[in-house]
Amino acid sequence: MDGLKEVVEKISSYSIFNYLLPGTLFCFILRDLIGYNLIQDNILIAAFLYYFIGLVVSRVGSVIIEPFLKKVKFVKFAGYKEYVAATKVDGKIDLLSEVNNTYRSILSMVTLLCLSKLYMSIKFWLKISHDTTQLLLAIGLLILFLFSYRKQTNYISKRVKANT
Repeated sequence: MDGLKEVVEKISSYSIFNYLLPGTLFCFILRDLIGYNLIQDNILIAAFLYYFIGLVVSRVGSVIIEPFLKKVKFVKFAGYKEYVAATKVDGKIDLLSEVNNTYRSILSMVTLLCLSKLYMSIKFWLKISHDTTQLLLAIGLLILFLFSYRKQTNYISKRVKANT
């Protein structure tokens, strides 16, 4: 039990509000919305599953929704160098950024729930098999994390350049 306590203590507020919360909400709403049950009885398995689902939800927000909203000029970001410099002067910017990312994750979660509902209707209508659904999901995750990796690598590179 001490090991679990240590893990819980090391979870940041960012992880809770941007991964665990959206992942947990997604699973419960998905069950009620389309009857697909991902709810787990084992709390340890549940925590890891909901965290991973929340991570996926967050990455969809970061890799798909955020760039789309930038492209249509719904949101405008400050430049990365300006952001790094401003966080050194105003410590509250990090908190505001975390809250901003939480909103993006919730937006992503709602979008994915709507798309899940739409997919289930199309799946029934076109008689798409469970195996095909699993393959599409695996390919989607592969592509999502490929782009997530690229985006994170770019952030690290920008951060290194900004500090050298």
